[in-house]
Amino acid sequence: MLIAGVGNIFLGDDGFGVEVAGRLATADLPDWVRVADYGTSGLHLAYDLAEGYETTILVDATPRGDRPGTVYVMELEAGQAGAPFGRPGAEGGRARVIPLFDGHGMQPDAVLAMLDLLGADAGRVLLVGCEPASTEPGMGLSAPVAVAVEEAVRIVHDLVRAAEPGTGREAVAEGGR
Repeated sequence: MLIAGVGNIFLGDDGFGVEVAGRLATADLPDWVRVADYGTSGLHLAYDLAEGYETTILVDATPRGDRPGTVYVMELEAGQAGAPFGRPGAEGGRARVIPLFDGHGMQPDAVLAMLDLLGADAGRVLLVGCEPASTEPGMGLSAPVAVAVEEAVRIVHDLVRAAEPGTGREAVAEGGR
């Protein structure tokens, strides 16, 4: 299992995933779990995922229109690549989504799209996301997102326990708080 914190610490709450990964890096986790802070190195994350993990937990600030600090878990699928992130483009007068392939700033959907290009399978990918209050330039998390870090750490621990080999349990990949 790979737990990957992603985000840009220079954009306020976008540093959420990095902060959670930092806390988890010192936690007592099973030896089959790897925790890594990928920051804005989405390309590095894509190559590491291509090595093959049964389950990956991405931790990221992801706006969904909820109250700032809302933490949620969702399962991502390869077919979701390109949405909800990306940039609009035009093709024959119709709008389409073009994933952003910036090796230092790839969103989770672009990482999954990159895996498709590499011919790799990401396995099961869960996103532990948090609604940001602000992703404007500046360091430090807003108060509601800083409080949400502990909740995200608890949720990741729960997901790891649920995936424990031999337990016969599967991690819950739906729902919000």
